[in-house]
Amino acid sequence: MKYSWNVISEVMRITPPILGAYREAIVDIYYEGYDIPKGWKLYWNTGLTSLDPEIFPNSWRLEPSSFEEDEPAPYTYITFGDGPRMCLGKAFARLEMLVFLHILIRKFTWKLLVPNEKFIYDPMPTLLQGLPISLQPHNY
Repeated sequence: MKYSWNVISEVMRITPPILGAYREAIVDIYYEGYDIPKGWKLYWNTGLTSLDPEIFPNSWRLEPSSFEEDEPAPYTYITFGDGPRMCLGKAFARLEMLVFLHILIRKFTWKLLVPNEKFIYDPMPTLLQGLPISLQPHNY
């Protein structure tokens, strides 16, 4: 299941299920020519963070092996958030995704009905035809 979780993590890194989150500046800061006063709302874009080539080389390439070694550095893989505001449902979501993937792979043969389907950002990655697939139960 470790490799399956690596694949799921990598897919969510490239196409995160949320756009981002707002945070509030707790002190006055100066960042790259901008003064940001305490109390201002800041938007953290999860998609841009997870596609930063300084954090993830070949950031648009699906590489499940990037999750084989140590955990990513704090606040670099933020699909479920990080720190004190991390998603409380992370463990349940992980279990749910792994069980779904396990059943899909073990019990069905499946194929894409629209090979090489295109997607757009609207604002989330959206497959133009909804990713139609054909599922056939295995005949054991």
